[in-house]
Parts: sequence; structure tokens; C-alpha cells
Amino acid sequence: MEPLRTDEVGTHLVSRSVRLPAPPVTASLASVRRPRTLWTAPDEPTVVGGGAAVTVEADGPERLREVRESASALLDSADVDGPAIARPRFFGGFAFHEAATGRTPWTDFPAARFVVPEVQLVFDGGDAWLTLNATDADAETVEDRLASVREMLDDVEETPAGGPPGVAKRHRTTSIAAWRESVETAVERIRAGELRKVVLAQALEVELERPASVPELLARLGETYPDCHRFLVEPVMGASFLGATPERLVSVRGREVETGALAGTTGRGDTEDEDEWLAKELLASEKDNHEHELVAETIREQLDSLSAEIRVGDRGIRKLATVQHLWTPIDATLEHDEHVLSLVEALHPTPAVGGLPPNAALDVIRDTEPFDRGWYAAPVGWFDADGDGSFAVAIRSATVEGTMATLFAGVGLVADSDPDAEWDEVQLKYRPILDELERDD
Repeated sequence: MEPLRTDEVGTHLVSRSVRLPAPPVTASLASVRRPRTLWTAPDEPTVVGGGAAVTVEADGPERLREVRESASALLDSADVDGPAIARPRFFGGFAFHEAATGRTPWTDFPAARFVVPEVQLVFDGGDAWLTLNATDADAETVEDRLASVREMLDDVEETPAGGPPGVAKRHRTTSIAAWRESVETAVERIRAGELRKVVLAQALEVELERPASVPELLARLGETYPDCHRFLVEPVMGASFLGATPERLVSVRGREVETGALAGTTGRGDTEDEDEWLAKELLASEKDNHEHELVAETIREQLDSLSAEIRVGDRGIRKLATVQHLWTPIDATLEHDEHVLSLVEALHPTPAVGGLPPNAALDVIRDTEPFDRGWYAAPVGWFDADGDGSFAVAIRSATVEGTMATLFAGVGLVADSDPDAEWDEVQLKYRPILDELERDD
């Protein structure tokens, strides 16, 4: 089916659900057809999707509004029979910039795309809810298809993992000399008052020894980073985009909002004492705290016009397998009912991935980075018919296609940033994906 545009909302969605014993997540993801979806986040059910009953795309500065209006028209008229946990959702995301360039590896990724999966599995403890979504089909046809998919899933068994594919070659899109020049130029602009902060990123192109299994790669990321948001979004053909990101952009349940500031980074220690020393150094770092406060302050300002109350928690340390970050939880109660995409629009890009002032920082990013960010550092997530939903910032991420992978990582620059220290931080942020691609031997 061709993607819907904003003037094509007459499609009728029929959705039916059934409860079943939970099949293995990785094997389920491997068994469904593209475009596949995976979403797993702290305190949320894991969701696996396969195929696309509906695809909504949009481009340009109004893309979020266009997606919201098209999706709402479809979901408001849908024939849905199933509990709230199993009802159809839109999964997808946006490019970092307003327009897609179509450059490799983002050839098949538009500026915005969301799909309602044809097959949707929501894992609920030892059980799962299987939902079959279809357009312009009668209920009997959908129920027959639901029974057929359930029978297929009854036979799904977890197979032994093949292990990491191995890395044969690496190619950096940014040399260390070019990086130093870019950072020094950005720092000069910050010191001159043109910018307060800017985030510059790099891309690492990796040739693999054998094709990567996307479901297995996501499973390994889940074992190492169980407290992160893991995601998979992919077009029908071309590269898959996946990651394990520690950064929630926003979640909305009714009028309750959860978000937070994640900025300021150091490594993990080889011993418990060294690890705690690094954490204390991070908490005491004037540079990192300045960078972090810029992010937290901006998020509060972005929420202010929409919120009846904003609550800011205590600053602390978020520890991950390879890095630790400064972290401040921020919650809010909305003044009025708002669609989660309205919050996404208000918050993206946060200073943690863009900069301040936003437009000046985006100009620097476009002029400086020698690669296309595509959907890197942009919102990925889901929303439902009520406008509730959950979005993460797509960092610690990569595109994967056959024996090629492109990894992305960035750092925030402020007035006292050092080019070599920031280079080292970027290499550290490649590790989550790179570690799961490299062989242990």
C-alpha cells in the first residue's frame, strides 16, 4: 500500500486481538515480514510489529501536524475489538532535520514515517496480545488472518544465537584533524556569543565479516543495556535503523508527562572505586554541569507554556555499561489534553542533541558535519488513538544493511570544550553498537 498523505484519510482500519502464551521475542521479530518494529522501554510492554497495515508519511516544517491529523482521522474511525494494551498504535519517527536528503544510508527514510503494523505483538508478562490490523477488510477476513498468524506463532521457537558478525573494516567520515578544526571553530563562536552550545556528531562506517542479524543484534543490546529504550524502525527495503538509547524524549499518559535532561558524560571505571571516583568527578565538573544545566533549563522552558505544574528531580548519575551521564528527571502535569506529538514538537531537538540557540546550532550542524544525520538523534517511538505515547532520542544507534553498518555518536560543545577530549567521548559512545558487532575473539 502506498503511504497516506494528509488528504488521503478515507482508509478504514479493522483491528482484532487475541491473548496467547508469549512466544520468544527475538524469534518473533525474525518471523514477521518487513517493515519490522521493535519497541522496548523501562516500565513499558515490549512490542514487536511486522508488515504495515497503514503507512503515513510527511515532509517539511508541518510534518508532525500532518502525521497527527492523518493518524487521528484513521484511528478515530477504526473498528477495534481488543483491550487497551493491544489496540493499534502508530510506530515510527522523524529525520533530525525537517527535510530528508535521501543520501546513503538513509535512502529509504523520509522526513517522517509512521506505520500501524499488520501484525502487532504486545508482551505482557508470560503472555502476549496478538493484534491483526488490516485496511478495507471485513471483520471476518481479519479474524481468519488473526487465527492464521496465531497458529504460525505457536510454532515459533528460539534458535541458538549466531554471535556477533565481526568487523572487517572501519571508515571514519570525519578525520581527527577535521574534527579539531570543527570543534575549535564552534568553540570560537560560542566564546564570541553567537552560540551557547552546539552538538557535533560523527559517523563510523563499518564493513562486517558476515551479514548482521538485526533481531540477534537487538537481543544482545537488550542483555547489555536492559534499562535503555531499544528500538527498530525500517522501511520495506533498505537499511534497518536500530539502537539502545538511554535518553527518553517524552512520554505522555493522559495529562502526565515524563521527560528529563541527560547531558554530561564520562566513562566507567575498571574497579568500583575508580567508577565512583569518575562519577564524583562528573558531578563536580564545571564544564559538564554547565552543559547539563543548559539542557535542563531549556526543557523546563519548552514545557512551561503547556504545563500546569513542572517538577524537577535531583541531579544524579545514570550508569550504563560503557558510560555514565549526568541525569535530571523532569515531570509535568499538562494544563490541557495534548497529543504526544505536540510535546515532541515542543522538545525536539533538545540541546542535548542540537544546541542553543536552536536555529543557529542547526546551521552549524548542517555546515559542519560531512554526513547526513538522517534519523540519528531524532524522535522515535509510538502513539495511540488517545494521543498517549512514548518517544526516545535515537542516539547510541546505527543503520544496518547486510554486511554494512553505519554508527553515529555526538558530543555537546561549550566554551571550554577540548577537541581531543571530545573526540575520545565520541569513540566511547560508539561502543554500545560496536561491541555487539565485534567478535569476542
